[in-house]
Amino acid sequence: MQAAKAGPNHDTLALVTAVPKSTISIATWANHDYNYMPFRTSSGGVEVGSISLDAQASIRLTSYWPYGAGQGNAFHVGGFPGSSFQTDPSGSFLVMSEGNGTSDYVFGTANGIFAMDNPNGTILCVRKAAAKDFDPIFAGTYKAILLPENRGANRPGKGSDGTTGLSNATMVISADAQITVTDTSGTMLVQASLTPVADAAYLYGSNELQDPCFGLVTFRVTTATSRRDVFVSFMDRAILFSFLKVNLPWVAGNTYDYLYRVGLKCRA
Repeated sequence: MQAAKAGPNHDTLALVTAVPKSTISIATWANHDYNYMPFRTSSGGVEVGSISLDAQASIRLTSYWPYGAGQGNAFHVGGFPGSSFQTDPSGSFLVMSEGNGTSDYVFGTANGIFAMDNPNGTILCVRKAAAKDFDPIFAGTYKAILLPENRGANRPGKGSDGTTGLSNATMVISADAQITVTDTSGTMLVQASLTPVADAAYLYGSNELQDPCFGLVTFRVTTATSRRDVFVSFMDRAILFSFLKVNLPWVAGNTYDYLYRVGLKCRA
């Protein structure tokens, strides 16, 4: 759902994500693996990676943060214990203190989505696929909300300083993993072939992502003056899409553009 008056001052554009309310505990997500994307307008925007939970629901993660490439810090490995989460008295979500007066809130469903809302945005986690390659079951036409389109400067330790906005688009994905994105006027925004992250040598391997992120697909376009990275993840009839364009050379003070899309598949 698109909201126009969100935030503490009721003046912020936002995308509201909801799942059916149910009784959950940290065990809900134990022994599950997910690909994840944060949707945020700070900290350089786009990030993707893998979250794995063990029998105690302790989290192990590996991530790619394109913004950090300008600082030689694009790939991260980390984690934290499941005991960090406490079940809310309602039983419908979990809470994790950040230790600075703020908290993270976790909700979702055991067979689908694991989501975390925090002061820096929302992290959406989708169950990994069984194999690396694009599944043709996800081919089709998607209607999408774009949130946001930001322009900022690559300044270490700072977030974006650009504008935000909401718009709509149509995304068509063929059975052979070709993606075409057009805006409401019919102008083509993106056309490319999607590649499994597991097959992208610049993403998965030694000193890079430590997990092949089955089900997460991507493409990169590099020219003499710019580089574009796109990541796409699927769940049932939904699609998550993140995009980052940087001006090369990617150094402190240079500019970048990024946006996110959430889409629903049109019925035949």
